[in-house]
Amino acid sequence: MNTVSGNAASTDAASTDTAFPDTVAAELAGELHAAEQRRVQIGQFSARFPGMTADDGYRVSRAWLELKLREGRAVRGHKIGLTSRAMQQVAGFSEPDYGTLLDDMFFSDGDQIPFGRFIVPRVEVELAFVLGRPLRGPGVTIIDVLRATDYLVPAFEIIDARIERVDPESGATRRIQDTIADNAASAGVVLGGRPVTPDSIDPRWVGALLYRNGVIEETGIAAGVLNHPANGVAWLANRFGRWGQPLEAGEVLLGGSFTRPVDARPGDVVHADFGPLGSISFRFTDDPADDRTDGGAT
Repeated sequence: MNTVSGNAASTDAASTDTAFPDTVAAELAGELHAAEQRRVQIGQFSARFPGMTADDGYRVSRAWLELKLREGRAVRGHKIGLTSRAMQQVAGFSEPDYGTLLDDMFFSDGDQIPFGRFIVPRVEVELAFVLGRPLRGPGVTIIDVLRATDYLVPAFEIIDARIERVDPESGATRRIQDTIADNAASAGVVLGGRPVTPDSIDPRWVGALLYRNGVIEETGIAAGVLNHPANGVAWLANRFGRWGQPLEAGEVLLGGSFTRPVDARPGDVVHADFGPLGSISFRFTDDPADDRTDGGAT
């Protein structure tokens, strides 16, 4: 799956006028990549380019993905964000957003994850859909998603911000355009617990308790994700379908968080109890970034 999967479908404005020529998108993608390598945040793109649109953000995201693929990374799946009405209202955006999951972003249940790999990491709990066959929009429904899904599995998403959340001079908060450009904030994935087939449970009623260092920080239920966690996957398949791009068999799709993100610190032990679906956990170590080239967990 070493293709520009999905983000090839990200250039809504590819055939129309846009504030960003490809050269600017590539330059900003390079800044994001350098920020990730240095573990230092950069200023908000939307402050530098007041006319920046969500489509421009996806152009930057695509350029960043192309850079990663040239370095040898491979696409393993996608994440869907802004899946709650409350978060969409905060962001001033009426639909979800999405990012790409690369092979070196995956970790295993119980892993010791170097905190220094990230800048300001936070953790969310989600359900991951692992596709058994492709999904090709338009017209994909949640029934199609459930039929195409091989199994569901508990997941953590580690989100990060290469772009400052708050501008230190103006106090302005980061806009949705910045988050989209920043791969929808996606930085890591931990899969674990008990995989289940979609017909063996009602995914809406999957709940989770999110612990940090033995203290429950957040609780949630999957119905909070667009009324059904499969709705986000259907939305993504239909969005990609505009450009003839399917969601491929074997891809991991994070359907959206059903808790608020929890801030993380070096040494934190993060644990999520998904009830009948088991539990997953990991620990942030004080180690520097691992700069893995082995493609991450399988």
